[in-house]
Amino acid sequence: MVATDNFQKTSEPVQFNLAAYLKERQKLCDTALDQSIPVVYPEKIYEAMRYSLLAGGKRVRPILCLATCEMIGGTIEMSMPTACAVEMIHTMSLIHDDLPAMDNDDYRRGKLTNHKVYGEDIAILAGDGLLALAFEFVASQTPENVPTQRTLQVIARLGKALGAAGLVGGQVVDLESEGKSDISLETLNFIHNHKTAALLEACVVCGGIIAGASPEDVQKLTRYSQNIGLAFQIIDDILDITATQEQLGKTAGKDLTAQKVTYPSLWGIEESRAKAQQLVEEACAELESFGEKAVPLQAIAHFIINRNH
Repeated sequence: MVATDNFQKTSEPVQFNLAAYLKERQKLCDTALDQSIPVVYPEKIYEAMRYSLLAGGKRVRPILCLATCEMIGGTIEMSMPTACAVEMIHTMSLIHDDLPAMDNDDYRRGKLTNHKVYGEDIAILAGDGLLALAFEFVASQTPENVPTQRTLQVIARLGKALGAAGLVGGQVVDLESEGKSDISLETLNFIHNHKTAALLEACVVCGGIIAGASPEDVQKLTRYSQNIGLAFQIIDDILDITATQEQLGKTAGKDLTAQKVTYPSLWGIEESRAKAQQLVEEACAELESFGEKAVPLQAIAHFIINRNH
């Protein structure tokens, strides 16, 4: 399945069928997520939670969690509850991000946003419900063969990644920066290191922790994930300019309309692409000591910068 000899100059793995790998893992994640929220009374809130959680998406975050756990020596079963939790948290952030008081978007993943279907009140509560369920799910569904201390570490890391020290803090600075033309690269990096990279980092590092990653391994995973998180955001910024609404599944050109400072607005598109490529090279280099086991994570890093939506 995987070449055992060497990597191409870009450190991109050869003879690894990433498309098949992603499709298989996406199916596993979709099944687990579908089973995680049965519809009971009051049906409307569970339906609203399921509407956004099961609305499609590439499932990059939960797949990263599973892949890291396996690379460190764990199993899919060990890390699936954490993988589901990160997707619940991510979905909450999308529901809330799309609200009129935030980014005010009508479409997400090619479908009407949650508040357009269920109203703003239920959309807020659906996000809250997913957030609470994420922590409950890790605590109650992680298999008993995973030491409790690892599960506690995961819960703490997830909380930090999405709170004021992570996603929430990044969103606040992002909102405050709209319409200002003098936003520095330092501020832009702060926004995206917190708003985008923090949760991606949690996906990767938590997958490692569940499998018993050493402190040294956690450092490597942290650097890998921070680099791909920033590369992910740079490509997002480029796609907002270059892709259509049909490709993105959400409104295109929103950054320009909102007068947001983005990486392409500071560097231009070509330099932004080059920076993203460099970040991915550095991310893949962090995992070289894991050898063949790192191939899926390295391939996903390259997938992130080569995607078109």
